[in-house]
Amino acid sequence: MKKIIIKLIVGITIILPIKIKAISTSATSSILMDIDTNRIIYSNNIHNIRSVASISKIMTAIVAIENANIKDKVTIGDEIDKAYGSGIYIKKGEVLTLEDLLYGLMLRSGNDAALAIAKYVGKDVDKFVEMMNEKAKKIGMKNTTFNNPSGLDQEDGNYSTAYDMAILMSYAYKNENFKKITGTKKYNLKTNKNVYSWTNKNKLLRTYKYTTGGKTGFTEKARRTLVTTASKDGLNLVAVTLNDGNDWNDHKNLFEYGFKNYKNYKILTKGNFNVYDDYYYDKYNLYIKNDYSYILKKNEKSNIIVKVELNKVRKIKNNIKVGVANIYLGDKKIHEENIYISKKEIKKDGFFNKIKKWFKNL
Repeated sequence: MKKIIIKLIVGITIILPIKIKAISTSATSSILMDIDTNRIIYSNNIHNIRSVASISKIMTAIVAIENANIKDKVTIGDEIDKAYGSGIYIKKGEVLTLEDLLYGLMLRSGNDAALAIAKYVGKDVDKFVEMMNEKAKKIGMKNTTFNNPSGLDQEDGNYSTAYDMAILMSYAYKNENFKKITGTKKYNLKTNKNVYSWTNKNKLLRTYKYTTGGKTGFTEKARRTLVTTASKDGLNLVAVTLNDGNDWNDHKNLFEYGFKNYKNYKILTKGNFNVYDDYYYDKYNLYIKNDYSYILKKNEKSNIIVKVELNKVRKIKNNIKVGVANIYLGDKKIHEENIYISKKEIKKDGFFNKIKKWFKNL
């Protein structure tokens, strides 16, 4: 099987480099990342392992959402006896839905809610923590260890990095239930024992109009930790700061930096895929199944290169893979998209067209 390699250069306009104002934060570790492609826009000590406090609850929430029905009713039991620190002050025998508990977890950082969720979903808190660590490994969090569902670190705390927490939030944000909960400003609830009104601790939801969600955290050991998300003009970003006394302003500034200097560009459009100088498949249609977009600075557009590799398949069948389109930003490969083949449709003449042709040939 031979290969045909064709290089296409996208964005041929030559743009001179532009000066971009430098950005920094007050954090020990910080990162700004694109949610859709995981491209890092800004980084500082992003692989430094630290206690992360209550931003751990992002993992608690997504593990619960993926492993149980959020409409399930949960009766609160003895598990909350071990809760301390921030709470939503639920009582034994109180009945809430798992969804209610998730709102209490994410909006008010309820440590009692974390234990109730872990007990219900994992049947045992320790088992639930195992599920958290398994999920961390699965999504590529290589420097993370969870020891509890809340983030408290008076005993064995939860340790991670700014990079890993950005990977986690990027993953969780793609879940519609999680996205709705983390972006809610206020939640009201009446149970068999109490009436609640919870306001989200994430101030950016009220002070920065592009904010879409996030989670706050604080312990004496971790100090202030914060994960937030923001969206503007098709750009979806996540910011993480660890040990940052100026986190609200830092997150705003990080987002503004990203929105000002980067834009989402569509590089591939799903459907027919024309490959110039290819004659082997000229009697067939080549196509791709997905759109592909990537965030770029204005002066990076001319650095996008598409390298097409086609296999010379002898026995051609409809909808089989015949190659790949490799996307490069300069020398760095950023994406690979499969190329498929289909037979060209031959339009058959209708009855009246045949009659017309017959008369023309008389």
